[in-house]
Amino acid sequence: MKPISQKSIFFLVLFFTVSVSFSQRNEIKKANKDFDKFAYIDAREIYLKVIEDGYQSAEIFQKLGDTYYWNSDYDNAAKWYSRLVNEYPDQTEPEYYYRAAQSLKSLGKYKESDELMIQFAARGGNGMLIKNFENDPNYLKSIAKESREFVLEKVSINSNTSDFGPSFYGDKVVYAASKTNSEGTKVAEWNAQPFLDLYVADVDENGDLINAQPLPGDINTKYHESTPVFSKDGKTMYFTRNNYLDGKKGKDRNKTVRLKLYKATKSGDHFWTHVKELPFNSDNYSTAHPALSKDGKRLYFSSDMPGTVGMSDLWYVTIKENDTYGKPVNLGNSINTEARESFPFISEKNNLYFSTDGRAGLGGFDIYMTPLDSLGNPGPVKNLGEPANSNQDDFGFIIKESERIGYLTSNREGTRGSIDDEIYLFKEKCQITITGLVTDLETGELLPGATVTLLDSDNKEIKSVPADKNARYTLMADCGSKYAVRGAKKGYESNEKLVETPNETGSIDVPLQLKPLDCPPDDLGCRLNLQPIYFDFDRYNIRPDAEVELAKILAALREYPELEIHIESHTDSRGNDSYNEALSEKRAQSTLNWLVKKGIDRDRLSAKGYGEYRLVNECSNGVKCTEEQHQLNRRSMFIIQN
Repeated sequence: MKPISQKSIFFLVLFFTVSVSFSQRNEIKKANKDFDKFAYIDAREIYLKVIEDGYQSAEIFQKLGDTYYWNSDYDNAAKWYSRLVNEYPDQTEPEYYYRAAQSLKSLGKYKESDELMIQFAARGGNGMLIKNFENDPNYLKSIAKESREFVLEKVSINSNTSDFGPSFYGDKVVYAASKTNSEGTKVAEWNAQPFLDLYVADVDENGDLINAQPLPGDINTKYHESTPVFSKDGKTMYFTRNNYLDGKKGKDRNKTVRLKLYKATKSGDHFWTHVKELPFNSDNYSTAHPALSKDGKRLYFSSDMPGTVGMSDLWYVTIKENDTYGKPVNLGNSINTEARESFPFISEKNNLYFSTDGRAGLGGFDIYMTPLDSLGNPGPVKNLGEPANSNQDDFGFIIKESERIGYLTSNREGTRGSIDDEIYLFKEKCQITITGLVTDLETGELLPGATVTLLDSDNKEIKSVPADKNARYTLMADCGSKYAVRGAKKGYESNEKLVETPNETGSIDVPLQLKPLDCPPDDLGCRLNLQPIYFDFDRYNIRPDAEVELAKILAALREYPELEIHIESHTDSRGNDSYNEALSEKRAQSTLNWLVKKGIDRDRLSAKGYGEYRLVNECSNGVKCTEEQHQLNRRSMFIIQN
């Protein structure tokens, strides 16, 4: 019997009998034997032939679905699971409603998936699978809200078979690949693909992985190796391998070769040797996919050992001296579900990233994150959302948070399930959430519905949003950039604040206070609810944002041919008085000329500059003011003449 695949190892195999002809019973018996040894490809062919011959049963549909599901071929899994639940509902175990729901979700059929989850609950499904679903029925909106901004691209070392499970190794990356290994090409019955070996790749200046070579040393064998993790000093490696050491393979009571964790040490620059099995392994369960805590004192891993909540859970052991380890500790039901939790990774900021198909995700394995406190206790669990996650399998996530760069594995672009696992480079956009309340300057009253606009350093509008019913607004901005945040509401003077965002992802609070506006009958700007027409410091050209407001005046002048207006332009207090008078006059004429160029008769317009003599705030000569306070004085006003 061949060893089983690394990726989807943990699950329960249920055996049922069928009532068909004697010859078909023998065929199914052989298929069941292959199935129970995880030789899914062979079992699948037999089940399909039985169906072609006109025979079917709940067991056949169930196991056919499983041969695709455990190889991440959710399209075909959905086909057979759907037939199972529709044609044999009374013979369908509850967990198959869940697997059918997961498979449909991976096809983007979320409504049909949710309906099957309801049936799963009605037929006895319970625990975390149902709790997570019922606690957040609008999970797609919740996931979208929490999504992190990643840009993904496939790395160069991907092959035409499975490549997955990257790990940082100094300035390089080590990963698992299914291709010709050190002892020739052998294939696994699980998916008819070559066994996995570990490869080391260089990282170029853009983060791409290049120049892949087999990892030197005694690590790669004729069976599976994958998912390594390295100590900070680079001298110790923990990795996953089939139950195989010193030329001998071990089997459980059903003659299945499980997965185990091993430790190796580095000899010289890159040669890995002295492979040792970790003491908490067993022939009767699997341990896999190691991760080290930030301080290197805990080893996290995935296992279906006794005490596991579901098909596989996340566990950890304390690393002691002299190659000794504490007892395995289950991370508990705040993390683990009745389904699969796997592929843990602990970041430099002490965040635990892992993958599971036991939560209300987008489909298949989704990547989640939870912060760990100083004692290693997990906090709230969040789905990373798109594009880190897709409706297929997404896992093997590693990140250098300080550099906002990392790698993940996904089969999102393939049609062959886990065979199409590929490694993606991702870069996270550094983003700042700008939020705040919009209130009345004089009374403190909340102003819901006020318009808040984000403008870039060139005064170009990026986005406008209305303040919500609680008068709060939210805008997204890039890190390390300069912006203006402008608030406006009918009956109020607009207010603008300049903001310089920090260089790390986070949030800043920018409250906006708007002054009530009593419109004089001759103040066209007030009556048309115009935004102030602002000018840059020591400039008199019309900015793009001012053109939007001037367009309103232009429309009014075209609509009412008898309308005549006077333009008043102003400066801030900086500079001497005579210079400011000249500058304001240039601003007034620049504003007038804009309207004339648009076809308005010059005789209907007049303009005058008033220098710094009509300030709207206290920022007179010698008073220390912020740039945004000075900005409010560099303006034009529009007065109706008749």
